[in-house]
Amino acid sequence: MTGTAAPADTGSAALSRLQLLVNRRLDGLLQGDYLGLLPGPGSEAGESREYRSGDDVRRMDWPVTARTTVPHVRLTVADRELETWLALDLSPSLDFGTARMLKRDLVLAATAAMTHLTVRGGNRVGAVVATRDGGLVRRPALPGRREAQGLLRTVARLIDDADGGRRTGPPDSLAGLIDALNAPPRRRGLAVVVSDFLDPPERWGWPLRKLAVRHEVLAIEVLDPYELELPDAGVLELVDPETGVRHEVRTGDARLRERYRAAAAAQRERVAAAIRAAGARQVRLRTDSDWLLDLVRFVAAQRHRRTRGGSR
Repeated sequence: MTGTAAPADTGSAALSRLQLLVNRRLDGLLQGDYLGLLPGPGSEAGESREYRSGDDVRRMDWPVTARTTVPHVRLTVADRELETWLALDLSPSLDFGTARMLKRDLVLAATAAMTHLTVRGGNRVGAVVATRDGGLVRRPALPGRREAQGLLRTVARLIDDADGGRRTGPPDSLAGLIDALNAPPRRRGLAVVVSDFLDPPERWGWPLRKLAVRHEVLAIEVLDPYELELPDAGVLELVDPETGVRHEVRTGDARLRERYRAAAAAQRERVAAAIRAAGARQVRLRTDSDWLLDLVRFVAAQRHRRTRGGSR
């Protein structure tokens, strides 16, 4: 397999190759020790530094701000044991893919990378998985590489067991998936939502906001290039994997392709706006790009953002 693709199948051999790929490339590209993809807010007060655009206003250091007349935020020391929860969307819309992999394979790849990045230092990793039938499968947050590998095998099995049928569960399953991380209350940590976010933001935006009140939240959006623009391929028969409804689309119509591109761009912007409004961070992974490199760039940007600038 190449360094940019996840395996098309999810057997044990393919899963082992995926883990080997993640381990080699992440360890090679991310030098130095790190506690996780995002260190987490922590609970122990640290130093103060000047406020920068994008900082959480809830961490304003008002005494220092009053003394210096310059806005400052109070940093916190990340807990050594970070609890990470993954909310994984495996609904039928993830069965789509026109490039190097299906979107559901990209979900597994992102899960492998996340577990590798957060399992160090005794950190605990757990997951809630939304299955095709609208059910939820839970894996408790436990420390250790063996438990992380067990979590990956569970996700791979759920993907492998999918029969390609349409959704039979409720249409707002993404909201239910996110709410599964809100209750019961869990210790503060990192919550990662992996989905294509095709459900309307009006359904899952508020649960995501509630989640971000207690946890640092990362939204990993998985995309396929043909979800953003249609190719000029004549008449195509498209099937909605969620409902089974079929549509005949004349992709040779340039005006139709432009309307589709504009509507898709507007949809993705609504998703991004809802994630920003919730106070979460977002990274997009595409089936036609080097998803590991995209993750590495995001991690490096987060580490730089947290360490740049002088402290007071």
